[in-house]
Amino acid sequence: MGMLERINGPKDLKGLNFDQVKQLASEIRSEMIEVVSKNGGHLAPNLGVVELTLALHRTFESPRDKMIWDVGHQTYIHKLVTGRAKEFKSLRLLNGLSGFPKRSESPHDAFDTGHSSTSISAAVGFAKARDLLKEKYHVLAIIGDGAMTGGMAYEALNHVGHSRTNLIVVLNDNEMAISPNVGAISTYLNRLRTDPRYDKSKQEIKNSLKKIPGIGNTVAKAAEKAKDSLKYLLVPGLWFEELGFTYLGPIDGHDQALLEQILEQAKQKNGPVLVHVITRKGKGYPPAEKNPDVFHGVGPFVKETGEVIKKSAPPTYTKVFGETLCKLAKEDKRIVGVTAAMPTGTGLNIFSEQFPERFFDVGIAEQHAITFASAMSFGGLKPVVSIYSTFYQRAYDQVIHDVCLPGANVVLAIDRAGVVGDDGPTHHGVFDISFLRVMPNLIFMAPKDENELRHMLYTALKLDGPVAMRYPRSVGQGVDIEEGLKELPIGRAEVIKDGSDVAIFGLGPITYTCLSAAQELRHRGVDAAVVNLRFINPLDKDIILHFARKTRRIITVEDHVLSGGIGSAVLEILSDYGLTDVKVERIGYEGFVEQGAISLLHQANGLSVKGILSAIDRLKLSASCAK
Repeated sequence: MGMLERINGPKDLKGLNFDQVKQLASEIRSEMIEVVSKNGGHLAPNLGVVELTLALHRTFESPRDKMIWDVGHQTYIHKLVTGRAKEFKSLRLLNGLSGFPKRSESPHDAFDTGHSSTSISAAVGFAKARDLLKEKYHVLAIIGDGAMTGGMAYEALNHVGHSRTNLIVVLNDNEMAISPNVGAISTYLNRLRTDPRYDKSKQEIKNSLKKIPGIGNTVAKAAEKAKDSLKYLLVPGLWFEELGFTYLGPIDGHDQALLEQILEQAKQKNGPVLVHVITRKGKGYPPAEKNPDVFHGVGPFVKETGEVIKKSAPPTYTKVFGETLCKLAKEDKRIVGVTAAMPTGTGLNIFSEQFPERFFDVGIAEQHAITFASAMSFGGLKPVVSIYSTFYQRAYDQVIHDVCLPGANVVLAIDRAGVVGDDGPTHHGVFDISFLRVMPNLIFMAPKDENELRHMLYTALKLDGPVAMRYPRSVGQGVDIEEGLKELPIGRAEVIKDGSDVAIFGLGPITYTCLSAAQELRHRGVDAAVVNLRFINPLDKDIILHFARKTRRIITVEDHVLSGGIGSAVLEILSDYGLTDVKVERIGYEGFVEQGAISLLHQANGLSVKGILSAIDRLKLSASCAK
């Protein structure tokens, strides 16, 4: 029996000697590589925190002590040692283990996490609850240096330093988030991790003072009490101590004994403590060490070589977006690209290589990205901001006040719109229509395929004012790509197929599913129209009213929640024009959507040919009643 098989909970880690812990760490790495090579997942960040996670669970008492993991990309080891090893093969699969901390999954998951830079805020909340209820337990926030580029982390640090609350922040410093970190804090941490002067000089000074006959030890102790002046003399900044933290580090995050020693010290300190740990992303698996950005979030791969398994498929919408933006930027020097720590994921890495001086990665700072872009537009540029749909939720205020209200000439490229698959509910982009379609001044589009995406981006950059465009994570439809680009008529839908019995309104790539359903309905003797709405705002009222009056039956299909979605918008128009007797079936998501393959999630929620045919049945529409 291997070491991992003996671990049923954190208590089983306590009695292991360091040789056994080393063996366990090796087995954990092997298990993660095995499972992630099949299921996909966040491999590199987890490989880098094996020793740290084991040290945390050997030093503290979970679930009594609260461990709050930032983002959650690095919690696979935590899951393996908290009673979920037998379920680990179901990681990120439908009805399996989540890839992120989930309170409903285990009492050891203190806080649900999916978005970055939240852990310190949550830790302060737990600590204040503990203090007010006069309870005793430790609270830890484990945050990566990438997440430290997010403004929310600094809001929390400011609060902690002011309140002097007892908690521990473990800064897992691996020099990158999804992509290499940017910004002043990254530069500062790099100075700390690479500057040996502090620890070396401090010890040399103490040793020299102790050698003074008779008074050496007394003088050394006095110097230790004057640690602030010594630290400021030897180290650039020590910014964390200025915020009120006791700073411990930087330390080697792969030295098990040292980690546990420092964490024990942190437990004894009063007030907030920051433990600065240096880890290597991808540690123990050469392909991930060599390409940590590729293995940050990776699909299935060949574990022996690290070769990512790629199926022959059309280009992704993301890639088409990036290539089209580059084509347009060659013709217009005012076009600039902006993202928030995700150049590769948004396709802007292509832009950054061709136009490095016109590319801006602002770190995990979506709010800043939007306001920054707005001001650039008023300065005469044409900013295109590419961020995942789920992360636009973090910049809602800035979209309203800094883009839409003043009418800034900014293009909001909304990548990962709709369900994204195995990352689950924290990453699905199923709310953007509901919170953006209400924005005055915002033109909002959604392409049905990769060719239409190119025309939409071209159209967006021709317009004066705010424009948003949502598109999915998936590969394109494989349609022919037209060589030229053309402007689309604003607010005009596309009738793909006319029909007299029922009108099916699709938005985005799901429109092709609507077309397949219409072809199936033809065999049933039902004549279905299929409309690609294309524009969410302004919505094509004329087309909607035309088919409402013609067919009296409408089905809307959207990769989005029903509440506030495109189906709701259609109902609003029908109500405004007194067509309340038109029968409408809406297909979309009822609420939060769990993890799983995109195709399975579509099927489970009716976004399929079968689901549309079921909606037809609910309308009681058949050849016998067709007009």
